[in-house]
Amino acid sequence: MKPYQSIAIAECGEPLVALTTNIITIDPHPYMSLGAPYGDRSPFFVRQGILEKLQKSQAYLQTIRPNYQIAIFDAYRPIPVQQFMVDYSFAQLAESKGLEVNSLSEEQKNSLMGEVMKFWAIPSHDPTMPPPHSTGAAIDVTFYRNHAEGVIPVNMGSPIDEISDRSLPNYFANSVDSLEMEFHCDRQLLNEVMTHSGFLRHPNEWWHFSYGDQLWAWMSNAKLAIYGGVV
Repeated sequence: MKPYQSIAIAECGEPLVALTTNIITIDPHPYMSLGAPYGDRSPFFVRQGILEKLQKSQAYLQTIRPNYQIAIFDAYRPIPVQQFMVDYSFAQLAESKGLEVNSLSEEQKNSLMGEVMKFWAIPSHDPTMPPPHSTGAAIDVTFYRNHAEGVIPVNMGSPIDEISDRSLPNYFANSVDSLEMEFHCDRQLLNEVMTHSGFLRHPNEWWHFSYGDQLWAWMSNAKLAIYGGVV
């Protein structure tokens, strides 16, 4: 159990809505490409209030960095998809360490899962502790920028979902390398434009922002979350 999962939820009842066409989404969607079981759902849905805040952040970004756009890597995530991605990430992490999943000791399993759980929420079916993305209130975002060749991704210093310290928002804060200083500045800019509309950033992930879910409530010292899980 993570600390934020003790926060009570007073569901506000807002519907899930599709992201509007003027917002960039990562296509093809990385989890769908892996075979994640979305069924008839789409990863590019959010609660109505989240869409409005996202649009506000995008408009603010245009006033300070007009050649940049917010791009959505992932948004709504059904619990079966959460489980699929936790299992996939666990297997990938084991492989990166030269380990066979079927031959792991309990100690190795626990160690690997501890690393995975720093970046992935527990795929719980308990309605009192839904994974943030399953509420429709959490989004994974990055920047794209206008270029002569079209709209291209901005290098933020590490890929989304990387299980390493490079994913920490301030990992490059004290670097004197010019490129790494640029990574930090872009991460700070992303945080600025997202918090402008009320989102808060995950403490371990430069890309993850939410509003109204349990993690947001915990970080903002709110008494209640307003978005629960969407089945």
